[in-house]
Amino acid sequence: MPVGLSAPTELFPVAGIRLGIACAGIKKPGRRDLVVMEIAAGATCAAVFTRNAFCAAPVIVAREHLDSDTPRYLIINTGNANAGTGAPGLDNARRCCASLAQHVGCAARAVLPFSTGVIGEPLPVDKLEAAMPAVLAALDADKWVDAAHGIMTTDTLPKGASRRVQIDGATITLTGIAKGAGMIRPDMATMLSFIATDAALPQPLLQRALVQAVNASFNRITVDGDTSTNDSCVLVATGAAGVSIVDADAAFTAFVAALTDVCIELAQAIVRDGEGATKFITIDVAEGYDAQECLDVAYTIAHSPLVKTALFASDPNWGRILAAVGRAGVRDLVLEKVRVYLGEVCIVSAGGRDPAYTEAAGQAVMNHEEIPIRVLLGRGAARERIWTTDFSYDYVKINAEYRT
Repeated sequence: MPVGLSAPTELFPVAGIRLGIACAGIKKPGRRDLVVMEIAAGATCAAVFTRNAFCAAPVIVAREHLDSDTPRYLIINTGNANAGTGAPGLDNARRCCASLAQHVGCAARAVLPFSTGVIGEPLPVDKLEAAMPAVLAALDADKWVDAAHGIMTTDTLPKGASRRVQIDGATITLTGIAKGAGMIRPDMATMLSFIATDAALPQPLLQRALVQAVNASFNRITVDGDTSTNDSCVLVATGAAGVSIVDADAAFTAFVAALTDVCIELAQAIVRDGEGATKFITIDVAEGYDAQECLDVAYTIAHSPLVKTALFASDPNWGRILAAVGRAGVRDLVLEKVRVYLGEVCIVSAGGRDPAYTEAAGQAVMNHEEIPIRVLLGRGAARERIWTTDFSYDYVKINAEYRT
């Protein structure tokens, strides 16, 4: 069961955006697995993609199309990643764009494709094409929750977030959806996330806002340390609210703060719904020399199978955390200055177990579903925070049976 997470019941519509959902039968009959987002003319678009060298065909095509045109449509399928499929995969991604473009009367390069699911299998384009009339007929401004369902793979719940904020005396809306539960260490965004606002921003400023928000949210989560081949995050600004943000001023700062808030909620939802997760873990590393060494320590803890299995067992085996800190590659680490906490309980100080620490105190923290781990390196003023999960029996089962 997800940790402290419930499905969204209402997501604010964004003027200038319509969404359609259909069942194409890509992997299973009767499953909502095809989503189209229609974007009003005049909108701007920003995106970030996976850094995995084996990036999926739709990622390659989406990048190409972004470089040549302003998107009018996004087409998203689940059940098949169209990754590791070589030249035929690229042809299939382009064919999906061309087919949708023919239906709506736009250029194929104005369509961005996105896929998620099993890697290495050919995309059943015929099924997508057959479902296009239905998905286009379903286009509606109030379909964000349905679209969140339509992009799920091993997710147990849809993920969405909305905000309405005041900027320059007017109200703007931001709404986003995301999917992801495993193969999560994005290194750019999340497996798939689509966010829209009715504010107006020029593309370079919109891209800057997205990168800032992603670095504080999706780039601070990990479930299993695996970066997907298909990671993509798209931000669309329709301008329909009549609020224009043209400079990196106070209005831009307020916009980025609201966007980051949405992204953090979506990113944390991915962790809370991590495959087999029973714990939601915040790892906070402070007093580092720089941000990178704080992140190195945080991710070494988060990716340790020994730490993650101890968390699943609610076992305050603090030696596993200590060992992870020690092998994180921090140069000239002064052990006597390092302090490690479970919640507010100090477990390590002066190079060993804190004199006041008791097993009962550590156990009391570990019994919770949400566990903060805090490391103070005693080296400087840098601080970074990430979110992760435990490893449970179900994580192994879900991934062992993923293709069946």
